Amino acid sequence: MRRLLVIGIGAGDPRLMTIEAGDAIGEVEVFLVVDKGETKDDLVAVRRQMLRTFARGAYRTIEIHDPPRDPALPYREAVQQWHHQRVLAFERALSEQVADGECAGLLVWGDPSLYDSTLRIIDQVLERGRVAVDHRVFPGISSVQVLAARHRIPLNQIGGSVLITTGRRLREGLPDGIEDVVVMLDGDTAFTTLTGQGFDIYWGAYLASADELLIAGPLDEVADQIVKMRAEARRRRGWIFDTYLLRRQQG
Repeated sequence: MRRLLVIGIGAGDPRLMTIEAGDAIGEVEVFLVVDKGETKDDLVAVRRQMLRTFARGAYRTIEIHDPPRDPALPYREAVQQWHHQRVLAFERALSEQVADGECAGLLVWGDPSLYDSTLRIIDQVLERGRVAVDHRVFPGISSVQVLAARHRIPLNQIGGSVLITTGRRLREGLPDGIEDVVVMLDGDTAFTTLTGQGFDIYWGAYLASADELLIAGPLDEVADQIVKMRAEARRRRGWIFDTYLLRRQQG
C-alpha cells in the first residue's frame, strides 16, 4: 500500500503554510510534480523554498507531464478528456515509480478543495483499482482568504451567502438574489460585463507574493484601472493569477 499526501501549500508565501502541511511535507519521500510546460520560474522557486524549509531527509521527485486540453472540443468534454489523461499519468507514476510502503506527496497551490482537479484525479485512480493508495488531504490558505484579509473585509454580509464561481460562468450571468460573488480563473476580465449594475469590486493579483497588486472601489470607477494594471502585469511577467470579490452596493 502506497501513501499519498495531497498538501495545500497556500497562495504563495511559505509563511502561510500551516503547521500540519509543513509536517506533512516532512513525511514525503517522493514528490509527484506536474509539469505544465510553463516557464514560471518564480513559482518553481517558491516550491523549492518550501521544500528546503519543510522537507526532512532525502527525497526524490517524479515529473508527470500535464497533457494539454483540446481547444477544438466543447469545454466540458475537453476537461473530461484532459482529466482522463491525467488519471492515466498519475496511475503510471504511482504504480511504476512509487514502491509499496513509500510516502508520495503532491503540492497543491492554495487549497486542494477549491478549483483544483487533483482530488478528482486521485478519486478516479482509486476507482480504477489498478494501484492501491491510502491518501490524506491537508488544507491550505487559498487566494480567496488572502484576498479578504488584504482588503480587510469579510467575504459574506450579515446572514448572507457567497457564490464562488469562474470568469467563464460569470459571463453567463449571475443567479437571482446574489449579492456577493468571488470570481476565480478569470482570464478575460469578465467583471467588465457587470459595470453599471451597482457593484463594488475587491481585486487582487499575485496574492501573498512580493509583487502583490490590490485595487478596490466601485466597479464603474475602477474597472478600467484593473484592466490596465492586469494587462501590464501580464506582459511584464508572462502570466497572472488574480481573484476578486464583487459586492452589490447597498441602498
